[in-house]
Amino acid sequence: MAYRAQGAGYADVAEHYRARIKAGELTPGDVLPSVAEIREQFDVAAKTVSRALAVLKSEGLVTSRGAMGTVVAKNPIVITGADRLDRMAKGGERYGPGETSSGHKVMRRSVYDEEVCTALDLEPGDEAVIRIRVFRQDDKPTSVGVSIYPPHTVNAVPELGEDGRMVAQFDQLYQERTGRAVVKGQRTAHARQASQDELAALEIDAPAYSAVSVMVTTVTFHDDERPLGWWEDVYAPGTRVPLS
Repeated sequence: MAYRAQGAGYADVAEHYRARIKAGELTPGDVLPSVAEIREQFDVAAKTVSRALAVLKSEGLVTSRGAMGTVVAKNPIVITGADRLDRMAKGGERYGPGETSSGHKVMRRSVYDEEVCTALDLEPGDEAVIRIRVFRQDDKPTSVGVSIYPPHTVNAVPELGEDGRMVAQFDQLYQERTGRAVVKGQRTAHARQASQDELAALEIDAPAYSAVSVMVTTVTFHDDERPLGWWEDVYAPGTRVPLS
């Protein structure tokens, strides 16, 4: 069915294709419809289409390829773990083209980090399950994902404490087994100095005394009574990340 929105502007057109790229529905090298086709689809003027495409180009999402027209750029963005859940919910795809993960680790550890304890309503020293993995694009590390779950979440979804990759989304499993909806909190972003472990995971060769800045995003998941999990993504320098 053709997408039409009365009074659609360039921002609507740009968001339509931005969302499809983010969801993995349009992948690097895919050709966008022609200007004439987009005009027909959205019932907008050619100038509106041109402005929308210019916005996508400025964001590094698409590029011009002469006679081919406008195509999705190679490795345009790296999505966060939270966005990965949305992608799986919509299309069932965990990874985009050329995307893999490695270095999967699952451990039970006492938690002392103040931010994590506050987010998960834990006392310093309480035990939690920590899952770590490195996301890669064309075998190049792009981010380190860390997810931390308190005991009550692991009790409902024991797979979280088992070695190996999860075969289903934790939020879906939790809701199916408890009847409680899982809500994603506000995602925040900040910059900080990378740890040596993070530099090693991202395959960044830097002297131990040097300071390498990285961008970090965090988000907490809840049900209607308590927090269920805390996720952190640490991105390699230069990575482009969409933020809502």
